[in-house]
Amino acid sequence: MRVSIARRGLRAALVALAAYALVAAAMFVLQRQLQYVPDPSPLPPPAAVGLPRAVAEVLPTADGQRLTAWWVAPADDARPMYLYLHGNGAHLASRARRFARLTADGAGLYAVSWRGYGGSTGSPTEAGLIEDARAAYARLAREVAPRRIVVYGESLGTTVAVLLAAEVETAGLVLDSSFASALALAADAYPWLPVGWLLRDRYRADLAAPNVTVPVLQVHCADDPVTPLAHAKALHALLREPRPIALVDGRCHVPPLDRYEAALRAFVAAVVPRP
Repeated sequence: MRVSIARRGLRAALVALAAYALVAAAMFVLQRQLQYVPDPSPLPPPAAVGLPRAVAEVLPTADGQRLTAWWVAPADDARPMYLYLHGNGAHLASRARRFARLTADGAGLYAVSWRGYGGSTGSPTEAGLIEDARAAYARLAREVAPRRIVVYGESLGTTVAVLLAAEVETAGLVLDSSFASALALAADAYPWLPVGWLLRDRYRADLAAPNVTVPVLQVHCADDPVTPLAHAKALHALLREPRPIALVDGRCHVPPLDRYEAALRAFVAAVVPRP
């Protein structure tokens, strides 16, 4: 009788272990489908979504991809130039109102559609997005002095923005809904999985943050269900030139620009002063 009970217990344990292994394997195989939510449909012309000053162009990358990018020329050579890196579930057309507001005072903007998103070729990966950001920066730096470039990251784009700012010259860094690493986020979301073994695209902004030497403005919702505030604070503690985090009240993720525009304008005016 005891042997039978032991066998049933062992069988149940083996079934549970097999189920756990199956779930872990599925998460490993499907992880990029969970991490990225691209809409590869061609983007409408910028003018059709309220950006008459914007020009669409094709941006080639070092590894052979062709990205869609939108360029808004600055009003003059003294204005700031935003390099905008969007989040994992966004696309350029969905940020058109934000772009219009950012450039309403004469600032310029260069926004890149990640590989696999909005008319761009390829599929998103961490290595790929970093190459996309490098290509966008190189394109922009041929036209604009680096001391006028403000790298502006959103959600997943904040990690790429930190990684980029650690290796190139910029005026400053704006991080909207930031976090220290995708590895830490995944560990919080799936504490029952060995994410340290499974996760491919880790986006370790925490490792690059100490090498960012320019001023940084972080913007975050007080109650962010996607990238909790604690993760932004963890990144904040690693930055060399941080400003106080501009908190937006309520529950949200990637808050509307008008909720923190005053803090943003003051920051940009300080890092790209008018002559």
